[in-house]
Amino acid sequence: MNPCFSSPTHGQPGRSGTAADQTRFIIRAAQSPDLISLAEILTDSFHSRAGWMGCVYPFLRMGIYEDLRHRLRTAGGHYACFVAVDPAVGESTDGSPYIVGTVEMTLRSSYSWQCKSFQYPYLSNLAVRRSSRRQGVARQLLTACEGKALEWGFPDLYLHVLENNNQARRLYFKAGYRIQQVDAGWNSWLLGQPRRILLRKRLETSD
Repeated sequence: MNPCFSSPTHGQPGRSGTAADQTRFIIRAAQSPDLISLAEILTDSFHSRAGWMGCVYPFLRMGIYEDLRHRLRTAGGHYACFVAVDPAVGESTDGSPYIVGTVEMTLRSSYSWQCKSFQYPYLSNLAVRRSSRRQGVARQLLTACEGKALEWGFPDLYLHVLENNNQARRLYFKAGYRIQQVDAGWNSWLLGQPRRILLRKRLETSD
């Protein structure tokens, strides 16, 4: 267990697909015209429309849109937002490429009395369009992040997953991620909420 980690957040990804699907999608950096599609995919992946949530759903989507727009505009050298485009579908109704997934990666810093500062590449907001899940989108996005982490000079990549998110855990374990530590916060003890598990993958280099 590494004492130098804080507790960043992470969302729920889609599943990985078969080996034949692993290179089907085009992975590229996100651009401003992608924001509407990305906001919809992220909101639909992490928030429900059921009941009263349907009333606030448009506001959640707008908030996610603005947050992502801000990150894209102010991103430094150690920030990446990838999108997956399905070339088989063609264009969306507005003429933009049909985006089926997204993921973000940045550097996180952790401080504690045992270490002055520790920076590590951290993956978050991995989301896949409902109609495109279980087709290999998530796995290709993970691969893009792993390549970017190596490009930044880091041999490891980290992310969080909820302990009750068995679908996401299977995806990550299959992709080579292993448990680094389990975050046992007050929400878990007092409110019975699922704990977050920090996963780590040792990346393969060409050396």
